[in-house]
Amino acid sequence: MSHRKLSLVIFPVLLLASCRSAPQAPFSLAMKTPHRILFVGNSFTFYNGGLQGHFKKLSESAHPPRLLIADQATKGGATLKILQGQESVHRKIREGHYDLVVLQEDIPELIEHDVAPFLEQVRLFDREIRGAGGNTALFMAWPYERLNWVGLAVIAEAHLAIGKELNVPVAPVGLAFQQSLQARPGLAMLGKDREHETIHGTYLAANVIYATIFLVSPEGLSYHPQGVSAEEAAFLQGIAWSAVKDWKKLQ
Repeated sequence: MSHRKLSLVIFPVLLLASCRSAPQAPFSLAMKTPHRILFVGNSFTFYNGGLQGHFKKLSESAHPPRLLIADQATKGGATLKILQGQESVHRKIREGHYDLVVLQEDIPELIEHDVAPFLEQVRLFDREIRGAGGNTALFMAWPYERLNWVGLAVIAEAHLAIGKELNVPVAPVGLAFQQSLQARPGLAMLGKDREHETIHGTYLAANVIYATIFLVSPEGLSYHPQGVSAEEAAFLQGIAWSAVKDWKKLQ
């Protein structure tokens, strides 16, 4: 079975949620291409040398190169609620003149075992980001064994709901991980702790975010980090574009 067909495994559940929501025009960054981007999150964002670095190198390998500034505001083990209490994060948002802030939540870490705190923190951050002249995007992460109270379908539906409510784009990284594993089970997305990304997982995340932000396929971009072969890079770029296209159908 092709990864295209496998990518639809979780989407019927999300389509039902999408149909229950009021229709609105999908968010698009095409009118204002971001040049200054801030990544806010926990170790899922700073692992393997930092997602922002891989995203920047990937963007620079486009033709013509997409030259941009990519920075991060992160704290290990932090949820968005914890990051909300970090003055350094707010200072970067207020003073960094970022066109786009990418928020990464770690829903399994929520001690309430409920997605409501995630929704509320995205609303708070989005209000601040817009007030500073920027736009918001969401980096949808993944479930993992250590904190297994929540699954991918719930994580995805929560991102779909808040993305629609605030009209912000969502990079469906967790769904892309699922699609990659279904199509090529031997290519691990998570490392030995079954929680943090392998370099392949980080690279796939960078490609999903690239496709979400720029609304173009990352297929053919030349950058791939050490540990990811050219063939694996091409495969992961195709997965990223497939996941983003499927997600856009829900908006």
